[in-house]
Amino acid sequence: MILLAACSAPEPASVAPTFAVSATNTPPPTLKSVSPIPTSAPKPTEPPRPKVLRVNGGALPETLDPHKATLVSEWAHLQLVFEGLTRFNDNLETIPAAAEKWEYNANATELTFTLRKGLKYSDGSLLSATRFAFALKRNINPKTSGEYTALTDEIRGALDWRNARADLKPDDLKRLEAVVDASIQSFDASGKPCKTGKDGYAQDDCLILRLVFAQPAPYFHVVTGTWVAYPIKEENIGAKDLWNSMRALIGNGAFVVKSIEPGARVRLEANPNYWGDKAGTAIEYAYQTDSATALQSYKKNDLDVIVIPPEEIEKIQSDAEIAKQLVLSPGACTFGVMFALDKEPFNDLRVRQAFALATDRDAFVKEVLRGAGTPTLTWIPKGFPGFPADEKRWAFDAAAAKKALSESKYVSADKLPPITLTFVANARTRPRYEWLQKQWKQVLGVDARLNPVDQATYANLTRDPRTAPQLYLQGWCALYPDPQYWLSLYWKTGTVADRLKYSNKPLDQFLSEADATPDQKKRLELYGKAHDLLMLDAPGAFVWNSVNAYLVKPWVKEYKTTPLNRWFPGDTNPTRLDIDTAALPK
Repeated sequence: MILLAACSAPEPASVAPTFAVSATNTPPPTLKSVSPIPTSAPKPTEPPRPKVLRVNGGALPETLDPHKATLVSEWAHLQLVFEGLTRFNDNLETIPAAAEKWEYNANATELTFTLRKGLKYSDGSLLSATRFAFALKRNINPKTSGEYTALTDEIRGALDWRNARADLKPDDLKRLEAVVDASIQSFDASGKPCKTGKDGYAQDDCLILRLVFAQPAPYFHVVTGTWVAYPIKEENIGAKDLWNSMRALIGNGAFVVKSIEPGARVRLEANPNYWGDKAGTAIEYAYQTDSATALQSYKKNDLDVIVIPPEEIEKIQSDAEIAKQLVLSPGACTFGVMFALDKEPFNDLRVRQAFALATDRDAFVKEVLRGAGTPTLTWIPKGFPGFPADEKRWAFDAAAAKKALSESKYVSADKLPPITLTFVANARTRPRYEWLQKQWKQVLGVDARLNPVDQATYANLTRDPRTAPQLYLQGWCALYPDPQYWLSLYWKTGTVADRLKYSNKPLDQFLSEADATPDQKKRLELYGKAHDLLMLDAPGAFVWNSVNAYLVKPWVKEYKTTPLNRWFPGDTNPTRLDIDTAALPK
């Protein structure tokens, strides 16, 4: 889940409507009323141009298996073809999707979903609760080996089964699987267990899905809006080439794959069997991996939307031809300078505070990122539930930074141990570390040494707390909009925070209580207290949030950006997208 700072055949023509004339209300024609016979046939009316959003899909997805996908480009395809039990609206609120409602028991150790009646896949086949049960079990199954199996660990028995040793006896594995089976069950309207296997898939009154958790998990309905709950059809698993197999791309989302040009283009149109609003605009992904080539295609009007890499935003802003078509919106990632708390000098709180206070985030975004980010002081980004809008600690203050360093056990910069800035040696990251090196020298008098390494070395160093650098830039990007994801999955003892040797027992207590509290208002208050403790500890100097950057043609209408947009603005709620065909170039 971690994203390091170093972290896409034309429609049939419409038939013009005909209008019947009532014979009873129309007088018989007289000689005077007969129109003259035209001397030439009238020009045929041109059919309306089809509405198609043409998007650069970048590199071809490596897989379109929802439980194995890891790339943003893969998710961008999957979220059109599939839909979870829930989904997220423009305000990042969790709302009903395939499930019309959900309900927790009193202590949030059980979660019951009620599916909408009559749900179907794009091929017209029935979609029952048993399908969703299969999907969640498959995400846990150790044979699946997906990247995001941890998202379903709250389900009772999930952690033990997915971590089962390969050398366990078959009977032991079956016992572990049986616990999960008992924790993910489907029922009919009368409360009877649904039939199993293919019989359950065909049971039209199998509409209830019940999950049992190992501990309270009042946030789990949010998790089911992600791909771990996408109901891939069991009989379609194992297709060798998803790009050439229409059968393998059958889903329950708002779109259905209509045509495939292997390696070149995929066209998606409205799924006629989708329960919700039908899309009025088709979506077509082309695949151009070179950003310069994609830009030229955009300028020639061969593409309607392209993703802009962060380092190219400034160049686009200076291009008079397309600058006004640049769409920037807040992203879903936080980046910061992370401190290894078991290594000098960052085992001293006042040193960490000094470095945080000495970092001018506004200047960093302006001078280094050049518009490809927004300054932040917080771990949870603006727009996400739990964002602490009033947080002001560790804002740039040179005098306060010097004072904090003087109050540390080192007293002054010349008595600090050597400071080394380890980073991936490439053109994007080097300027970031060079800027930090210069900034801390100017404010604190620190002489930091640059240590560029290759990508593989950097990844290995930062994953192991024994080899973690003293400080390094790292990012964390949202998979779903809940404070539990931002705080409990990263900063709780035993999680990602272990890499920094960060552990705070009071913070753990707030998080454990928040994770188990069904009342949403109280949950947010508890997460707020945990975030407050995190800021006091300053285990990192949070610097910037990502931005989503796109070029969008002026005829693309009716979209709204959210931080969770991936491949084009509005792709989290794409059915309302529209193309103003009158504005299309002739």
